[in-house]
Amino acid sequence: MDQGNTAWILLTAALVLLMTPGLAFFYGGLVKAKSVISMMMMSFGAIGLIAVLWVIFGYAIAFPSTAPGTINLPWVIDWNEIGLQSLLTIPDGAAYPPLAYVGFQATFAIITVALVSGAIADRARFGAWMLFAGLWATIVYFPVASWVFNFGLNPSTGSFTYGGWLTYGMQTWFGQGLIDFAGGTAVHINAGAAGLALAIVLGRRLGFQKGASVPHNPPFVLLGAGLLWFGWFGFNAGSELAADGTAAVAWINTLAAPAAALLAWLIVEKIKDGKPTSVGAASGAVAGLVAITPACAALTPIWAIVLGLVTGAVCAIAIELKYKWGFDDSLDVVGIHLVGGLIGTLYIGFFANNVGLFMGGGWTQLMVQAIAALAVMIYSFVLAWIIGFVIEKTMGFRVKNEDEVAGIDTAVHGEEGYILADTKA
Repeated sequence: MDQGNTAWILLTAALVLLMTPGLAFFYGGLVKAKSVISMMMMSFGAIGLIAVLWVIFGYAIAFPSTAPGTINLPWVIDWNEIGLQSLLTIPDGAAYPPLAYVGFQATFAIITVALVSGAIADRARFGAWMLFAGLWATIVYFPVASWVFNFGLNPSTGSFTYGGWLTYGMQTWFGQGLIDFAGGTAVHINAGAAGLALAIVLGRRLGFQKGASVPHNPPFVLLGAGLLWFGWFGFNAGSELAADGTAAVAWINTLAAPAAALLAWLIVEKIKDGKPTSVGAASGAVAGLVAITPACAALTPIWAIVLGLVTGAVCAIAIELKYKWGFDDSLDVVGIHLVGGLIGTLYIGFFANNVGLFMGGGWTQLMVQAIAALAVMIYSFVLAWIIGFVIEKTMGFRVKNEDEVAGIDTAVHGEEGYILADTKA
C-alpha cells in the first residue's frame, strides 16, 4: 500500500468536505438576512443526511463491483457493499485502502446535493428539502456517479475492464469515453438541472423581479468563495488519487481558470452595470471552478485560462436569463453550475489534449461529451421535477407566504441570524 497516496486521498477528501461549509457561507451571504440560517442549514443538513446514506447504500449504487466486460447501465446496486462491510479489508497489492476512496467520493455526493439548494432559497421548508435531498441522491446522484466515476481499470494494461455507460460504455461503443475528471456532468450539470426543476416546482418568490433581492452579506459571499476555491484543489487535483504530475496539472488549472473567470465576470459587470462588485468576483471565480472541473487534467494551462475567460463572461450574462424566462433560480445555480458545467464539458471536445477537435482529434470526443451532458441534464431535471412536485402536492415544499415575508429563519428554525441588541428587559 502506498502510504503517500493514501495520505493524499484522505487529505483531499477533507478539503472537499470543507467545500460544503464554504458553500453554506457563499449561499448564506447571498440571501436575505432573515433567511441566512435556513440557507446554511440546507447545506449542513445535506452533510448529515448524505453521509449516512452514502455509508448505508450510496456507495453500493455508485460503485458496484461488476464482472469484466460489464457496462453498468442506468441503475445497479452491489448488495455486498451495503454498509461497507466488504470494504473493510485492504486487498493485497492495493494502492490505498478502499475506504479512503469511499470517503473521497462521499464528499462529492454531499456537495452536489447541497448545490441544488441555492435554487430554492428564501422559500423552502427544511423537512421537505431533506426528504427531497435523500430521494434525489438515491434516485439521481448515486446512479449518475456510477455512470461517470465508476470505471474499472486493468492495472497492467491501463484499459477499462468494466464501468458506467458514459465512460466504459462510450469507450466500447465509440472508441472514446467521456472525459470528466472531477465532475462537470455528475456534479455541476446534475445539480444545475435539478435546481432548475425545483425552481419551477416551487415557483417565484413574492415580489420576484430584478433588483428586488440583494445579498445581505457580501463578506460572507467572499469568505464562502474563498473556502470553495481552497477546497476545490482537493476536488480536482485529488481526483487523480495520486500525488503525481497529473495532479499538478489539475492543481495549476484550478488556479488559472477561476482567476481568469473572475476577471472576465468583473469586466462584463463593469460594461453592463458600470461597477465591478465583490459578489461578481466571487461568482466569477466559482463559475471558473465549475467549468475547469471536468477539464482540469485535459488542458494546458493556457487553454484553461481561455476556458475561464469564456465561462466568466458567458455566466455573467447567463444569470440574467431567469428574469427573461421567468424562473426564480434564487442564487444562480442554473446560470453558474448548469451553464458553467455545460461549457466545461463541451470545451473538452474542442481543446482537450490530443483528442479535442482543434487539438489533433476528430468529432468523436465532442459527440461523446455532448451525449453525456444531455443525458445527465435530462435525467436529473425530469426526476428532480417529479420528486419535487410530489413533495409539494403532499407534505408541501414551499413555506407559507406570510412566513416568506416575515423571514423563514424564525418560522422554520426558531432562530435569528443576527440579534444586534438584547431585547429583554
